[in-house]
Amino acid sequence: MNLCKRLVRRYPNLVVTFVVTEEWLGFIGSDPKPDRIHFATLPDLIPSELIRANDFPGFVDAVQTRLEEPFERLLDCLNSPLPTAIIADTYILWAVRVGTRKNIPVVSLWTMSATILSFFLHSDLLITHGHALFQPSESKEEEIVDYIPGLSPTKLCDLPTIFDSYNHRVFKIAKMCFDELSRAKCLLFTTAYELEPKALDFFTSKFDLPVYTIGPLIPFEELFVGNDCSEPDYIRWLDEQPESSVLYISQGSFLSASEAQIEEIVGGVKESGVRFLWVARGGELKLKEALEGSLGIVVSWCEQLRVLCHAAVGGFWTHCGFNSTLEGLYSGVPMLAFPLHGDQILNAKEIVEEWRIGMRIEKKKKMDVLIGREEIKEVVKRFMDKESEEGKEMRRRAHDLSEICRGAVAENGSSSLDMDAFVRKITNTN
Repeated sequence: MNLCKRLVRRYPNLVVTFVVTEEWLGFIGSDPKPDRIHFATLPDLIPSELIRANDFPGFVDAVQTRLEEPFERLLDCLNSPLPTAIIADTYILWAVRVGTRKNIPVVSLWTMSATILSFFLHSDLLITHGHALFQPSESKEEEIVDYIPGLSPTKLCDLPTIFDSYNHRVFKIAKMCFDELSRAKCLLFTTAYELEPKALDFFTSKFDLPVYTIGPLIPFEELFVGNDCSEPDYIRWLDEQPESSVLYISQGSFLSASEAQIEEIVGGVKESGVRFLWVARGGELKLKEALEGSLGIVVSWCEQLRVLCHAAVGGFWTHCGFNSTLEGLYSGVPMLAFPLHGDQILNAKEIVEEWRIGMRIEKKKKMDVLIGREEIKEVVKRFMDKESEEGKEMRRRAHDLSEICRGAVAENGSSSLDMDAFVRKITNTN
């Protein structure tokens, strides 16, 4: 949606048809709809968004096997002329097939980091080098992987697990999608070139299709300054806090930590004595009770980018999903990395080791099941100490990367120029 909004704002002659399931249109039905973005629906033939985490491999399988025919029928029923192009998530296996049959070029939109895509494309090298672990192996997790194009030398434990029985079922489907990449008209990344030059240089030099970076693809254009009468309670609360004093905590919108781990996090944050704004995805009331008497507030939802850009926010506890990572980079706020699965693990490594704008929350001993509240308390206090040399350097680098992100999406920035080149490509204009 951020891409579609950017397209219609920047190019007055473009019209977008956004295809979602009937369930998803119900979720966003009352939200304001931008002009020149129309909606079309596919029937609810896949598991509900509300329960997809219960069987994620099954959800992925359903998307790949049940939606191709309805989408093709939808194209046949569109009243207007056939689309100039289809923009599809890279993980939609059948998109290029449908586009080929309809003679419509398909643009592949990759919504994770460029670095993780290069890792996925070269996953066979893990097998060649004896790093394709089917079971956790403490003896190997500190070994360095230094043979993936576009990826800096990385510990095996900082790479996603893709060969165990659970993840490999999803990855086998994903690998088929990657094999379709070469048939796309072009490849779009939601990152900015300056954030991942090594990986992006690989794609531009080795791929036979055009590659465009158009990010950070986040809703920065919708940031606004409201008035006191209409501000949400959490913004009014932030307005009352000292500058850079609040830790914003969000564990994302999909999978979460275990209840036992959440209890340790609650204890550690409470005992740290820091101010916090905590977004609870479910269980808001229980979390409020557990944190009673501390220096923060708990909300069920917030405008994340607006919160991160607020002067009172001095740190971002994040699961390291790529959208959240981009919002953290854009806002210039240091990140406290608590990844759970998948690409989040490598994103955390980028945050801490490549960009050097954050810290990790990790177990003291590898064999521990949980990260204890004492460790959490200490790392939170250290992370939020903006007077330490470590804290000052982390915040300086975060500020510099924020300037880079904002420059990329400014007029004549790298991402804006790539966006113009992309639109010329799909509309066959000069």
